[in-house]
Amino acid sequence: AEILDALLMAFPALGLAKIVWAVDIILAMDLPQFRLDAPAAASATSATSATSAASAASAAAATWHDLMAADALAVGAARRVECDGRGLFVYRADDEWRVYDSRCPHQATDIPQPALQGTTLTCPKHGWAFDLRSGACIAIGDRALERRPSRVEHGRLLAHW
Repeated sequence: AEILDALLMAFPALGLAKIVWAVDIILAMDLPQFRLDAPAAASATSATSATSAASAASAAAATWHDLMAADALAVGAARRVECDGRGLFVYRADDEWRVYDSRCPHQATDIPQPALQGTTLTCPKHGWAFDLRSGACIAIGDRALERRPSRVEHGRLLAHW
């Protein structure tokens, strides 16, 4: 929190471009407390039992969501789907399905359908590219897409979050 306070205090003198540059440097350092998937109050000094209870409640609220008919996507194909307010990319490999969050792990940019070319997904903000066959980052960045558990039941593809 102190780092963010310092950046905000420096904003009038440095300007937005320098602040964005500094935030990019911090994110590149991959510090646990600055990861996009870290809980909002995850610093060691400010963690409380209320935060733990909220995290547990959030985890308990996770459920399976119906994405699409399993036969709606050909083997080797990928596409973006929207489900219950969440964007996801789906890739089908034979009888295995891979479902990824549509947010780039770099700065949580929601990656749109036009950014998908074959099985390569490229974030429009900074050019991070991902291979949907594995979720791995294949250009510029170093973090994979967030994969969601998935399964097929009664001919429907389900994902868990």
